[in-house]
Amino acid sequence: MLESTAEFLRCARCGSKLELESFEIKKEIEEGILECKKCKLVFPIIAKIPILWDDFVNYLSSRKVLSGKLYQLAINAKMKSFLKESMSKTVFVDDRTALEDRWSKIYQNSKHSKFYSTITNHLDSLPKSDLVLEHGCSIGMTSTFLADSHKMVFGIDRSFSALLIAKKSYKENLDYVVSDSLSSVFAKLQFNLVIALNILELVEPVDLLKHISKQITSGYFVLSDPYDFDRGINSVKKPLDEFQLRTLLQKFGFKITPKTKNPSYIPWNLKLNPRANLNYKVDLIIGKK
Repeated sequence: MLESTAEFLRCARCGSKLELESFEIKKEIEEGILECKKCKLVFPIIAKIPILWDDFVNYLSSRKVLSGKLYQLAINAKMKSFLKESMSKTVFVDDRTALEDRWSKIYQNSKHSKFYSTITNHLDSLPKSDLVLEHGCSIGMTSTFLADSHKMVFGIDRSFSALLIAKKSYKENLDYVVSDSLSSVFAKLQFNLVIALNILELVEPVDLLKHISKQITSGYFVLSDPYDFDRGINSVKKPLDEFQLRTLLQKFGFKITPKTKNPSYIPWNLKLNPRANLNYKVDLIIGKK
């Protein structure tokens, strides 16, 4: 984690300022903790990645293998003690580690999909910004691209595995946080550009759009989605189609750009394995306030 990032981050539960204690610093903070004095919550920084989850034990509960991996990655005795205590309180109910590892590799293998070049072409046409935030940044392809021309870029994602890959590309104006998109880790901070690519199936769409609309007073919101909402028991409660999405964005004060007023069908090819591909047709919308 960049030392400067601590100035932007807030408690995932109450939005209060955090106090930083660094255990290991090289070019950036390799390991340490961020603590909320109000909530008494402690958020670990491990392998350069801050994990700002409002209940760290709950985060571990669905990532049993990752729990052991975090312990192995930990350098400082205080961090190992914190992780050991957290794991002792954890009731493991599921393990998403293999799933998150798999999708990180899929995104790596699919980075040459036409979808990404189309998105970057659209992003290139937007004004340069002081503060950029990407929700669901995964392995950081788009965030890394944006850091070449914008002042400061943040990416947030639930997957520690994905951010480990993202952090391999160091830039002094780019950083990542493990977080839920609906949490208050940036409190009332305002961004000039917010991006959310293909994540409406993972977060309640109405809640996400309402949250993001509060993060932009004046700027652009770029989002895309294939509207693949059929996820069984994991499906969101209120899916939106391409027309409902545009209507809702306008309700939240965004003006849809002329080029994205009509639904689009951008090919997004994901290489699942040597014998299987997943082919989506993705809709792109750019809103401006």
